Amino acid sequence: MTAPLTADAHAYGLAGDGTADDGPALQELVDALGDATAADGRPRTVRVPAGRYLVRDRPVRWRSGVSLVGAGRGATCFVLANPGAPDRPVPLAWFTTAQHGAGPENHIADVTFARFEIDGSRVRTEEYEVLAKGLGLQYVLRGRFSDLWIHDTAATGFGCDFLQDTVVEGVLTERCGRQDPGEKMGGAGIGIGVGGWGPVERLAVTDCTARGNGTNGIFLELQQEDWVPPRGIRVTACHTEDNRYGISDWGADGLLVTGCSMLGNHVAGFDVSAQGTTSVGGRGGIVTGCVLDGNAGDGIALGNTPGPYAFRGNRISNNGRYGYWEHNLAGGDQEPATDVVLESNDVHDNALDGIRVDAPLHEPAIFGNRVRNNGRRAAGAAVGGGAGVRCGPLSLTDEGADWLPGGHRGKEVRVAAEPSASPPVELSAGAPAEPSAGAPAEVTALVVDNTATRLDLVPVRPGAVTAWPGGTPAPGAAYRLPDAPAPRAGLTAAAAVTHPYVHGNRVRDDGHPRTQVHAVWLAPDAVWTGGRVSGNDFGGNASAATRFDSPPSGGRWRDNAG
Repeated sequence: MTAPLTADAHAYGLAGDGTADDGPALQELVDALGDATAADGRPRTVRVPAGRYLVRDRPVRWRSGVSLVGAGRGATCFVLANPGAPDRPVPLAWFTTAQHGAGPENHIADVTFARFEIDGSRVRTEEYEVLAKGLGLQYVLRGRFSDLWIHDTAATGFGCDFLQDTVVEGVLTERCGRQDPGEKMGGAGIGIGVGGWGPVERLAVTDCTARGNGTNGIFLELQQEDWVPPRGIRVTACHTEDNRYGISDWGADGLLVTGCSMLGNHVAGFDVSAQGTTSVGGRGGIVTGCVLDGNAGDGIALGNTPGPYAFRGNRISNNGRYGYWEHNLAGGDQEPATDVVLESNDVHDNALDGIRVDAPLHEPAIFGNRVRNNGRRAAGAAVGGGAGVRCGPLSLTDEGADWLPGGHRGKEVRVAAEPSASPPVELSAGAPAEPSAGAPAEVTALVVDNTATRLDLVPVRPGAVTAWPGGTPAPGAAYRLPDAPAPRAGLTAAAAVTHPYVHGNRVRDDGHPRTQVHAVWLAPDAVWTGGRVSGNDFGGNASAATRFDSPPSGGRWRDNAG
């Protein structure tokens, strides 16, 4: 076979009719072009016209210097399937350490993957397999992945690791991690392992969208515990929605996240923690100019990091738990996070505390933020059922209700599996919403927001079209909602905070009815030592500016309004 610099796929045996297995012809072409590139040093390109190209039972082992360019998303589509190999993952292209000995001295270089679709819906392995990806390359040098649509893969959609001098741009991933229940490794839209090239990996992820993926929308994960977390990685102008986590830093150093939107994710919009394979959280990152809105859990969840980390100029709003949550997961780094900076953020209308500290902080700087109207989960317990109650795939409506808008945000609604034959029992304020003996079985759903008569619900899992695990409840089904937790503050410390700098913040409640009970609450487990709290506006909260269930020790509290 001759090896032109640009090869038309049809001319080399690929049918693109959606029926013939095009995998063997593609493998033969990639090998021929790869051999030619190795011989003369001149990269080659496979041009793939519009069509549906079936790759069945065996992935294509990729070669250095060979690019794959289609006719556009939705025009050129690679359909992955494994009917004859149910125990084998079938990414479109792979080259890995375990299967092919990939490494810094045995890498893929000078490749472009652009302008095509990968449909992974026909791959199903007997057990969850992390390699059942759309693309699964490791150790790529000078790569470009552009204008791709990857969807419905069993594991991660774009699952390429150790990318040096590489750009990932305009990649759309949807409903990837189909076989991941949320507890397995991988299962992301864009999942990138880091650390293989050493302390610096020059990688840009830009203008990508990740929606409805099983775990993360976009995440960076350190792959070996003894590797140095790498610097040089940037995530810019990306959008993540309806994933378990929007964007996650599980082991980078100095990750830059700029101008991204993280909306409607199930656990957190942005996450730093020890949930990756090495139980190493990121450190040294900077998150600026992002919108973290309407996530069912937290806007930002930060933990298992030694610090530093900085969040500047972000909007953190309408989330179902905390706006910002400092925490540590078991199994990861437990030392205090040092030099965490929260600067000039707008933290508002979150269901619980605007800023919550449940893990030790050393020398944090919290200044110039507007922390207002948080504690929105202020509605009391409620029950209903009968006429006027109906459920949709992602909603529950009670025409007779008069709920506080946003007051049930983040709550779990429990709905009887069968319609109620008798009216529900009204609950007194503060009474627990517990089922009576002999009550019918219930299904549960999570409330993301509410109006006076309608609860908007979180899908039962990322990418799902319903909030109900066993089918939509029948009209008239009885439901119950728990009471509001209290207190709910703008800034809550429930752990050790040493030498903080808290200055120039506006921590108040401007709404009606008031929902943010206190500006600052030092909970019973807090140990607030030294530092400076000055020049803040703590006025206008529902109960009092401050509540000290554990008194601060030393430091200066002065010139605070309210």
